[in-house]
Amino acid sequence: MSKILIADDQADVLAALRLLLKAERFHIETASSPASVLRAIDSQELDVILMDLNYARDTTSGNEGLDLLTRIRAVDPTLPIVVMTAWGSVDLAVEAMRRGARDFIQKPWDNARLLAVLRTQVELAEALRRGRRLEAENLALRDSVSEPSSEIPQIVAESPAMKTVLNLVERIGPADANVLITGENGTGKEVITRALHSVSLRKSKPLISLNAGALAEGVFESELFGHVRGAFTDARIDRVGRFELADGGTLFLDEIANVPLNLQTKLLRVLETGEFERVGSSKTSKANVRVLSATNADLNAEVAQGRFRQDLLFRLNTVELHLPPLRDRHEDIPALAQYFLRQHRERYRRTILDFTPEAFAALRAHSWPGNVRELDHVIERAVLMSSGQIVTAFDLALQTTPDVRLSTRLEEMSLEDAERLLITKALARFDGNANRAAEALGLSRSALYRRLQKYGLS
Repeated sequence: MSKILIADDQADVLAALRLLLKAERFHIETASSPASVLRAIDSQELDVILMDLNYARDTTSGNEGLDLLTRIRAVDPTLPIVVMTAWGSVDLAVEAMRRGARDFIQKPWDNARLLAVLRTQVELAEALRRGRRLEAENLALRDSVSEPSSEIPQIVAESPAMKTVLNLVERIGPADANVLITGENGTGKEVITRALHSVSLRKSKPLISLNAGALAEGVFESELFGHVRGAFTDARIDRVGRFELADGGTLFLDEIANVPLNLQTKLLRVLETGEFERVGSSKTSKANVRVLSATNADLNAEVAQGRFRQDLLFRLNTVELHLPPLRDRHEDIPALAQYFLRQHRERYRRTILDFTPEAFAALRAHSWPGNVRELDHVIERAVLMSSGQIVTAFDLALQTTPDVRLSTRLEEMSLEDAERLLITKALARFDGNANRAAEALGLSRSALYRRLQKYGLS
């Protein structure tokens, strides 16, 4: 059941929307303030947010809602958001779109249009989730089967910063030294890990991954070292840990800063001696493993705060490899965008061929706080949302763009730019249905098709 969060400071509006959406069999959550919206995003998985732009602080301008949009996008760049307000204007709608909204509803709303918009966004969210779930299942299967692979992952490196990284990979990959990979979230630390393994002498052996940030403290030791039957309540069978699975190969410990302090001693021991015991067993086992670890934290600061052992850090960072953020490698952005475009058009069976020059300009102008991972998600969303064979700057829905089509003021657009924007938006709203889009725009079908041909839309 799809979950929709409705955010409005008026109880009667929340009640009316609950009643309307009940027949659609949506699971409804409500919030009455920006703070409660952010708490809801942190605590649960949502499919769509339907949110008002005006709250207690400011009742007419929409500024409070626009600020909330920006904060939501910083947390989740792909979550579908539909905004609504009784004080609607074209300028406000365009600004909301620039900040990441998918659609705009004016109060009092039309029930049929509101339901159509939400259905479209729910279907889009489900498509994105299916794609990510399939990818996660494939990654999990790869890790569990642990089939060795000597294939070197494709790494885009046109920028000087990334060429330096690849030179280091070539130099330290064949060595057996432990490597600590640092960098912001989304910079590609796992890709570099696979590259290091693929050029190492262990490439014919398995590469096993473990995300320390995704494990509860109670199961961490079992995941690393395994356990024997009866070691704890749910231990019904013997389990092999990641160190045993990686014997002879490489173990990748992601988010290494999250290893509980009381387990860091045991991890240090296995790095020094190769020896460990399964949970619940007194029998000592040995494993010959090269450890690659990654973090976005400052481990030296963690050591200073007493949250990370300095001797463990020395064992992990025989060599430290730092990945630059995407904002420092602008030369790589077009090639990365093309790479992700090829991936996602195949996954979703779309015939999108390229980007407009304005789209490339928008990609270069964006600050990319989520780095390469954010770029991947933006291109995936654009592939799904684009109504033509060319991705436009509007399809990207980035907050920072020099493209005149996304200007905050409608009067700054040319007539053609404004018309193209409205047509693109109408097609997206009705999932490419030309008849419904033409009706909403007040055009005949033939008039719409003439404009589609004129602007190169599909």
